[in-house]
Amino acid sequence: MILGIDEVGRGPWAGPLVVGAVVLGDAKIDGLTDSKKLTAKRREELDVVIRDQAAGLGLGWVTAEELDSIGMSAALVTATKRAVEQIATAYSEIIIDGTINFLKDTSKGRYVTTIAKADLLIPSVSAASIIAKVARDHYMYEQDRLYPEYGFKSHVGYGTLKHRQAIEKYGVTPLHRLSFAPLAKYRPIEAADVVKKDVTTKQIGDAAETKVAEYLRAKGYEIVARNWRTKFCEIDIIASRGDTLYFVEVKYRKNANYGNGLAMITPAKLEQMTFAAKLYAARLPEPEPNLRLAVASLAGDMQTIDYLELT
Repeated sequence: MILGIDEVGRGPWAGPLVVGAVVLGDAKIDGLTDSKKLTAKRREELDVVIRDQAAGLGLGWVTAEELDSIGMSAALVTATKRAVEQIATAYSEIIIDGTINFLKDTSKGRYVTTIAKADLLIPSVSAASIIAKVARDHYMYEQDRLYPEYGFKSHVGYGTLKHRQAIEKYGVTPLHRLSFAPLAKYRPIEAADVVKKDVTTKQIGDAAETKVAEYLRAKGYEIVARNWRTKFCEIDIIASRGDTLYFVEVKYRKNANYGNGLAMITPAKLEQMTFAAKLYAARLPEPEPNLRLAVASLAGDMQTIDYLELT
């Protein structure tokens, strides 16, 4: 009566972390192995059999928001505890895939054996990996219906090229793990962090650009590109609405005592922005859209955005 435990979803940029726990008991199920070595169709077939024949099973979930709050190590412990709490069947041993005992600080910790590649060797651990994988995939398929632009059904949250391009264009969703380094620039910056200098200038700039992008989307603009650059120039945000392209310069100040973002647009800066807009437009197919320059400024806690379209 082995309780097998395995996790799914440690690496994706979006979606929950899920831990499966299975006691097979007397069930003998052919074809059990590491879920990653099975086709999606075969996982689905085995998931049905496991749920029908296993003596006990459980799933522990940790959302992206929770994971960002407590960190990956604590999330693995939390998800494992949640999965095990659902097991009502008696068992005599616990085997966790990997090298870390996520139950060591609980009363069950002394019954745990950790084994690398246990999902290939121990049927109950294989079963745990399969039910966790299928459950998480189904969840991400549902999210694909809510956020069709991101393609969650194809990559289930992993950092594929398609996923990265969608994030750059549309920003992040509540599913995204902002504690992951590639998404750190989308993490909200608190005013207190700026004062304490706990964040870098680049992080502050990225956060300001994200705020402006969200503002523009709410106003009906479509974000075409962010941080478009060549060796000659760069543009913070390119947005479109109707038949017009807007080239937006984003400016942040710790306070607005010395003027808003417009005050920082000098004649030289305006010339640079004009050059960048024309260079970008020259690479577009005909007909060329209308072009407008704009500036957006934020100060302090970034809760207020001053946005001005220029001629």
